[in-house]
Parts: sequence; structure tokens; C-alpha cells
Amino acid sequence: MRHRTIPGSSGRPRPLRLYGDPVLTRPCAEVTVFDGELAALVEDMYATMYAANGVGLAANQVGVPLRVFVYDCPDDEDRRHLGHVVNPHLVEADGPVFRGPEGCLSLPGIEAGTPRHDHAVVTGFDLTGAPVTVTGTGFFARCLQHECDHLGGGLYVDRLTGLRRRRALRAVARAPWAAATDDRAAAPA
Repeated sequence: MRHRTIPGSSGRPRPLRLYGDPVLTRPCAEVTVFDGELAALVEDMYATMYAANGVGLAANQVGVPLRVFVYDCPDDEDRRHLGHVVNPHLVEADGPVFRGPEGCLSLPGIEAGTPRHDHAVVTGFDLTGAPVTVTGTGFFARCLQHECDHLGGGLYVDRLTGLRRRRALRAVARAPWAAATDDRAAAPA
């Protein structure tokens, strides 16, 4: 019997920010207040991540430039990792580097082989301000590195080079959502 609520069950999905939105390219600010507003943001982030069928989501992907991310991600052994980190810092990214398929909720429908370390350690805090350390391997390590990149103003396509980068950016330019993003940017305020 479950004695706690399911993350995101009291949240509401928020609109996702898509590639080209300036909030995705700026480093996020540290959280300084651990209150109900932060808890509501985290709940909304879980709801948004689940609605978009993601495994991780950074706050700037819903337009909030704060250092927070949520995750519900399996590792390579199919063990589920569920949680959130406030003010995360990637303190270790080591082990072999693998080029694996990587996508992003801010670039829907686009994937590219992206190099990532096979092991990652992130430190930060939970909603109450208590310290947390999250360790991941395989796909979960990829997720941790991906979300930390977001909070620093980076996207996985920034890690691509050569032909892979050109193909990914061409796919972005052809994506139906990219035209909608360009139309919004060109529209007078």
C-alpha cells in the first residue's frame, strides 16, 4: 500500500520551452528560498515531464530560470530512479564515454548520438533544503548530465560536432514546431 503521493499528481503540466527560446541558453539562478512555491514548481515539473513522456526535466524548460530538475529514469539494468534535485552540481562525470541516442523535450522528435560519461554524481538539495547525492550509471548517468547541462544554459546539440550536429540542426529547422517558434519570435509584442 502506498503511503505517499505520486510525484506530479497534484501538479499541472506547463508549456514546454522549445529550442530557440533564450531561457534555454542562459545559466539558471540558485534557489535561495525552499518554500511552498518551490514545491509547487517541482510538482508541476513532474506533471509536465509525465505529460510529455520524458525521463527528466529542468526548470528552465518550463520557463523558470532556477537550478532545479526532476527525473523518473531507468538505468541500464532497468532500475527506476525517481526524484528531484535543487541547486544540483555535477561533481563527477567519469568512466567510459559512450555515444548514445539522446533526445530532449525542448527539441521534440529529434535524437542524435551524443557522447556522455557512463557514471555521474550530482549533489544538491531536496525540497526541504536537506543535502542529497544522486549517483547514476548508464542511461541514468546520461540523464543526470543532460539535466545539469540544461541548468547551465546548454542543450545536448551543443555537445555534437561535425555531421551529427549539422544533421540535428537541419532536423530542427524542418521540425513543425520550429516554424511555430519562429512565428512567435517574429510576431510583434
